[in-house]
Amino acid sequence: MNFKRTITAILFIFSFLVCQQAFSQANYANVKVDELSDAQILQMIKRAESIGYTEAQLEQMAAAQGMKPEEAQKLKLRVEKLRKQGSAATQVDTKVVSTGRENSETTDGGAVDNEKKIKDEEIGPKIFGAELFRNGSITFEPNLRIATPKGYVIGPDDKLLIDLTGDNEASYNLQVSPEGIINLQYVGRIAVGGLTIDQATSKIRTAMGKTYPSLRSGRTNLAINLGNIRSIKVVLTGQVTKPGTYTLSSLATVYNALYASGGPSQNGSFRKIQLIRNNKVVSTIDVYDFLLRGIQQDNIRLQDQDVINIPVYDKRVEILGEVKNGALFEVVTGETLQDLIGFAGGFTTQAYTAKIKSFQNTDKERRIIDIAAVDFGTYAPKNGDKYVVEAILDRFQNRVEILGAVFRPGLYELGNGLTLKGLITKADGLTEDAFLNRGYINRLNADNTQSLISFDVAKVIAGTQEDVVLQREDKITISSLFDLRDEYKVTIQGEVRAGGTFDYADNMTLEDVIQMAGGFKENATAKRIEISRRIKNSDAKSVSAKTAQVFTVGVDQNLRVIDKKFVLKPFDVIAVRSSEGYQVQKQVKLEGEVLYPGLYTITQKNERISDLIKRAGGLTPTAYTEGASLKRPGAEKVNPGDKNAIDNKEEDDKKFLNLKRAQEAGVKDTIKAEVEQKLIQSDLVGIDLEKILRKPQSRYDLIVEDGDVIRVPRQLQTVKVTGEVLNPNSIVYLPGKSFQQYVNGAGGFTSSALKKGAYIKYANGSVEAGSKFLFFNNYPKVKPGAEILVPKKAERERMTAQGWIGLGTAVASLGAIIVSLLR
Repeated sequence: MNFKRTITAILFIFSFLVCQQAFSQANYANVKVDELSDAQILQMIKRAESIGYTEAQLEQMAAAQGMKPEEAQKLKLRVEKLRKQGSAATQVDTKVVSTGRENSETTDGGAVDNEKKIKDEEIGPKIFGAELFRNGSITFEPNLRIATPKGYVIGPDDKLLIDLTGDNEASYNLQVSPEGIINLQYVGRIAVGGLTIDQATSKIRTAMGKTYPSLRSGRTNLAINLGNIRSIKVVLTGQVTKPGTYTLSSLATVYNALYASGGPSQNGSFRKIQLIRNNKVVSTIDVYDFLLRGIQQDNIRLQDQDVINIPVYDKRVEILGEVKNGALFEVVTGETLQDLIGFAGGFTTQAYTAKIKSFQNTDKERRIIDIAAVDFGTYAPKNGDKYVVEAILDRFQNRVEILGAVFRPGLYELGNGLTLKGLITKADGLTEDAFLNRGYINRLNADNTQSLISFDVAKVIAGTQEDVVLQREDKITISSLFDLRDEYKVTIQGEVRAGGTFDYADNMTLEDVIQMAGGFKENATAKRIEISRRIKNSDAKSVSAKTAQVFTVGVDQNLRVIDKKFVLKPFDVIAVRSSEGYQVQKQVKLEGEVLYPGLYTITQKNERISDLIKRAGGLTPTAYTEGASLKRPGAEKVNPGDKNAIDNKEEDDKKFLNLKRAQEAGVKDTIKAEVEQKLIQSDLVGIDLEKILRKPQSRYDLIVEDGDVIRVPRQLQTVKVTGEVLNPNSIVYLPGKSFQQYVNGAGGFTSSALKKGAYIKYANGSVEAGSKFLFFNNYPKVKPGAEILVPKKAERERMTAQGWIGLGTAVASLGAIIVSLLR
């Protein structure tokens, strides 16, 4: 056993050392987190995960490898920020080439599959604007349902719709030839290729003026529109996500082409995208104008064989920390750090704006520069700069606090020379319950430990004690008198309308509290009110020492003390008793075969069942006396407000115990929830009405109680058989028929019946169980209206394989012990 434990311990230590060695390959003693890129942070996370550590444990592991505590805290913040921004996560664009690229071609003339997906992994900080041309909700599709733009340049395969209205009515649908010429009836050939719609309209009007003179006088109007929209081919080259030749609509703009190609790649410029036409740069697009201000002033319409060139970026810097949109930004000549802050959406509300840290690359190494706020507008960013905007300190430079018994507790500004008395005045002074003997100041020392300074509140206010000059983060506490003592209460209980506990007040009298409690109830006795009072100086060593002082006081119904005014003290308990001669009417209900059934009021304390039967006129000729029953729910159930009622909780507990015994004997499975409820709630008392009427006032003649229900049924003719019998039902009663015969009449016992537990419940509520002599069951006598109940055997758990194994092990151990003893 010891050998196995040793091997296990060695394996555990070996595994631990392997993990530690794997992580200890990196030394973080001199690491500066602010100088690490997001990609380097990502590598640290992956290295920790590879040996079983989570991001939450990265801070602990880095500290264990020598990283300073302040740097470890920065590392934790960087990891959390990367997780929120998604910067450390791999950004994969899987957009399918859409309609604008269905006929695209590669630069070498090869066809491109329109189902190909772009998977451009970008590890590190996000590039500002990169998601613009990869966002499925922004398609930049040209609007094909607009009027023909006046600046649209006509080209081959365009269809021109020429309409004449006025004195001359004519319509022409002409296609521009590959040479850029249309052939107009009665006019001839007109060259329109390369002209805008506006220019072509002027030229066609001049040519048609010879044939239609009314055009020159204005009595005929000319309108020219496009009949169809042709396709053009543009080439995207340079730092494009997917360079190549694209077939687009002739109404497409530069942004349509950029979207079709996926936009600039990882090293592409967003600020200097060139549109080249006829070997000349006709427009330079700055995407930031659209991203930041929504302006598309350079987003001109493309023409056939245009070339869009995306050069490599010149200068790219990163800003992170407490800015609204930290990312990699491209800056151009003339832009300053202030412009960069604007690109990032400005500072957050928690930003430290007095200085920004700049991490720069030199020819040999890196360096850090603190840039003051006054230099933001003049500082020119350099390529590769990383700017970190830190958060303001979580501290106050001029805060003091006052708590307790002043009218306006809370935080206040620490002005020049503010004193304790001045702060109390600022807080609108002391409350009336202020404790004037002592107050205290919690003061923060230079080493961040706390010290306590006490003062006399009354003397400081009066000026007889030297005032205290406050310092930053002082916390002044002035206690209330109520804070330094128990909350004073008085309690009244008994026969009052709204008893309870009330706040104590000086000079509070007994009559005041009775009035607060709503006055007396009808059954209250006002001449014997008892007040119990605490004893403070009791003799703890005396066996017979008093534990409370009791006073008995009488008042009249008008709440005036009969003898003298009784002044209460804190924690007094007042008890108002019920009048000794006050009785609430109590009633009994008679049901069934009596001449006058109904409710009867109990007239005497010793009134019995025979008396009530007599008051009801006696029994009818069809009354079945042996089945008469008494149901006694108890006065507390019938009349909960009766103060004389006796709590029958003990009886309920006994019934519950009887139920548990019945369940253990198998009753639960047979009688189910309904019988369980009956067992708990059964209030039947077994009575013998024949003996009661034969011998009134005997011990069988019970004294009736409030809520009793006496029921005298008619002659009963059936016996009910329930429980574990094959066919539970009611059987006609026949004199002399035995218990077993009634069971046989219900089909007999089932295989799971507990025969020895069978019992009879008679109509009067009494129960009688069977008995057993030797091997014979002796069942009770059956009477009309009785109910035979046969319970079920308790189920036994089968012996499982583990149980057999345990039993075999115990037997084997016992055998081994016997053998060893015999030796």
